[in-house]
Amino acid sequence: MIIDLDKLVASQLPREVAVSAITMAELAAGPHATTDPEERGRRQDRLQRAEAALDPLPFDGEAARAYGRLFASVLAAGRKARGARAVDLLIAATALAGGLPLYTRNGEDFQSVAELVDVIVV
Repeated sequence: MIIDLDKLVASQLPREVAVSAITMAELAAGPHATTDPEERGRRQDRLQRAEAALDPLPFDGEAARAYGRLFASVLAAGRKARGARAVDLLIAATALAGGLPLYTRNGEDFQSVAELVDVIVV
C-alpha cells in the first residue's frame, strides 16, 4: 500500500498510519530491483519520503510469535506459507502483534489470515 499511497483516496485510510520494518525493508530493496534509471529514482524517492515520515514498527518477539500463529493458519487453509508469501505474513504478524488493522491493496494475499488480523482492502 505504501507504494500506491499517492493514488489512494484519503478517506479510505486511517488518520494515523504505521509501517512495519519489513515493509521498509521491501522499500529499501526496491531501487536495487530495477535496471531502469528513472524507475530507480522514483523508488529511491519513495523510500526516502517513507523514511522521513514514518517510524517503522519493529519485528520483535511478539511479532515472531504472531508469525507462528499466522503460518499455522495459512497451512491449515491449504496454502503455501513460504517464499514470497512469507514476507506478507511477517507484515501481517507485525500488525497482529500490535493489535492493529492491516491496510492493503492485495486482500487476496491475506485471505487465509483474516480471522486473526483485521484486513482492510483499499
